[in-house]
Amino acid sequence: MGIEHFDVRAHARQRWAARVALACAVSAVLLPLGYAREASLFLVAGVLVGVGVTAASLWWVLTHRGAARIAAGALAVAAPVAVIWWFATVNLLWVVVVSAALWGAAVWLGKFTLSSTKSHQVDVPEHPTPAPTRPFLIMNPKSGGGKVDRFRLKEKAERLGATVHLLDPSHPEDVAVLARDAVRAGADLLGVAGGDGTQAQVAAIAAAYDVPLLVISAGTRNHFAMDLGLDRDNPAACLDALTDKGVELHVDLGYASGHPFVNNASFGAYAAVVQSPAYRDDKVRTTLELLPELLTHQRGPRLTARIGDAVIDAPQAVLVSNNVYRSDDLVGLGRRERLDAGVLGVVGIRVDSAAEAAGLVLGPNAPGLSLLIADEIVVEADRPEIEVGIDGEALVLPTPVHCRVSQKALRVRVPRDRPGVPEPKPPLDWRRLRKLAAAVGRTALPKHRERYGWLQDLWNRWR
Repeated sequence: MGIEHFDVRAHARQRWAARVALACAVSAVLLPLGYAREASLFLVAGVLVGVGVTAASLWWVLTHRGAARIAAGALAVAAPVAVIWWFATVNLLWVVVVSAALWGAAVWLGKFTLSSTKSHQVDVPEHPTPAPTRPFLIMNPKSGGGKVDRFRLKEKAERLGATVHLLDPSHPEDVAVLARDAVRAGADLLGVAGGDGTQAQVAAIAAAYDVPLLVISAGTRNHFAMDLGLDRDNPAACLDALTDKGVELHVDLGYASGHPFVNNASFGAYAAVVQSPAYRDDKVRTTLELLPELLTHQRGPRLTARIGDAVIDAPQAVLVSNNVYRSDDLVGLGRRERLDAGVLGVVGIRVDSAAEAAGLVLGPNAPGLSLLIADEIVVEADRPEIEVGIDGEALVLPTPVHCRVSQKALRVRVPRDRPGVPEPKPPLDWRRLRKLAAAVGRTALPKHRERYGWLQDLWNRWR
């Protein structure tokens, strides 16, 4: 790599962007200190009290019923309103708004600057392979509010040479059996247009027979499709993978006591809620009705999660994910940057009081929150069977439940051009940002390199 490949202008833009980000961060701190002076301490205290009271009130909303729930809900609304009113009364509201805007700009610009440097780019391994000759697709016409019919997925797939099996909601079928029979009959690709739970079942068959899986984003949430970078607004675009425009990604597959999951397996409160027959028809009402006893351990099993030498005792909820969900960035929550790291992400939550609920505002550093990475986890309970939510599907499994991950066990065929591939955003590293801002500027590229041989030597040594 010679100096001709060094983009001086791009480096200068990054350097100045880093400086602006740091300037915004410093201004966000100095503005309340300079304007409010001794009152700046009250600003910080007011924000912290408001956030803490709101979080505690929400805990009471979830753990009580009747008048207590109504009062807690009113307090959750009144606390931030009272803080805003107080700031406005003492003429400090504009300081808070401007300072928050400056801090937001600093964080956004800092992340953008660092993610634009080459050292943070992550390459997605793609494997060019021939197009399938006998693809077999399973489609649920009710999934995603009828996306199969709306986007004419069956017709397009059949024009591309696929055999399509439409599921009949009035006559439930075992999709794993359908997929297994198709492979034994000669299918060289299995595809699913449906929810993540259906995709997981077919994925296990595809992994067992070493044939690629085609994910069609025709479900409601399409979490797996999102992390694969597929177009969730146009599921028909996923069918381009049936042609020579497709490539393969080798990704991991999780298992909970032999039951496959492409996204996650959940234990505790959420897993118990989704078991209720009323949950499908009225999710909010059912959740609010069941949570008080579940969160206060009056109902449901007492769980213990063992991850190597670490133990999470009596959590209200445990989420085990196929690879790790982002937790360092609100924008990236619920996203996975990798699907092939061969690890499980573990999130455990134990909150026993309103004060501990308020502590959750600390994010990953909250005392009641456990964030772990493992290749295996065992969930035990004080009863022989527990409810488990596997990719949104409600199951009851015997205890203990052993969760593991099979690295790169699943071949997923996707379109080469995927508009939804997310760009990895690294955690904001203020030290690295400061070093970038303090870097010495480099002059523009010389028109006649022979006049600047010393600069070429210096660049070669530096790199």
